[in-house]
Amino acid sequence: MTRTVHPPKLVPGDRVAVVSPSAGLPALFPRPYELGLQRLRTVFGLEPVEYPATRKMGATPGERADDLHAAFADPAVKAVFASIGGDDQITVLPLLDRELLRAHPKPFFGYSDNTNLHAFLWNTGVVSYHGGSVMVELGRPGAMAPLTAESLRAALFTTGPYEVKPAGVWTDKARDWADPATFEAEPETRRGSGWTWVNADRVVEGRSWGGCLEIIGRLLMADREVAHDPAVHDGGVLFLETSEDMPSSDEVFHTLRNMGERGLLQRFSALLMGRPKAWSFERPNSSEEGARYAAEQRAAVLRALKMYAPDTMAVFDVDLGHTDPQVILPYGGVIRVDGPARRIIVTY
Repeated sequence: MTRTVHPPKLVPGDRVAVVSPSAGLPALFPRPYELGLQRLRTVFGLEPVEYPATRKMGATPGERADDLHAAFADPAVKAVFASIGGDDQITVLPLLDRELLRAHPKPFFGYSDNTNLHAFLWNTGVVSYHGGSVMVELGRPGAMAPLTAESLRAALFTTGPYEVKPAGVWTDKARDWADPATFEAEPETRRGSGWTWVNADRVVEGRSWGGCLEIIGRLLMADREVAHDPAVHDGGVLFLETSEDMPSSDEVFHTLRNMGERGLLQRFSALLMGRPKAWSFERPNSSEEGARYAAEQRAAVLRALKMYAPDTMAVFDVDLGHTDPQVILPYGGVIRVDGPARRIIVTY
């Protein structure tokens, strides 16, 4: 197994790359993108550096791979941020130079389709950071969510334990990025309901792996960046979340069932399941419809665990994915899940 490398932490004034390894959406929606760049400068004291394909819709997989290579190889760049996700980053993976990324380890921030690159870096032995895209979390209308900003700051600049806390308020709704009025106020939120724990009678600690469930499913189908020997995940902590595509409960179950059939699901000591995003522009669910969707998804996860990993500890509705706010998780780093104390502690 490849030895794990923790990239060096940043200091204010550092240069950070902003790339679009999936979709060049900054070209279509400049407002949240420019706002995200501004906050990198003013909130975190960092200097963003763009690359040729960062604002280019339809960039080829080769162009996007070139940007990643340039960003990681540049000694003046201390971290790499994804502008946003997309749906075809899997086509970039075969073009990446694993040895180059291993030789120049840097913190990489992103989620959703960027699960592809996180899994690639995991197999390369480089710890990365799930969350914190420029257009969504940094470009949030009104202001960054305090929980998101605090977590991102800790991941960027500090080393050691960080306790993840349930969100006091949250939302899964979005507004039109093309409408300037969207950015005049913060999103409306609702009161948080905390986490739900299953088999919470122990304390476990392990190296994390996972990400966006739909992308994990596609990696399984393509047989890319998923370990052929599932024993490498023994005792690890699996974290999963679902996107604005809002997969059906059947799809969630089938993906987890395939992980179980592969002998993978049962290797992990704990599962952190992200709060489901239950609203999209295509499916603008009411609060009742959203609650029903979330309950069906939870039932699907529990059904798969009962079949393949009945003793695994699980925590539901962790704010780690496509809902707002978002906690940054170390991908490949250590996560401690304390059932009796109902605490989750990550190591940045």
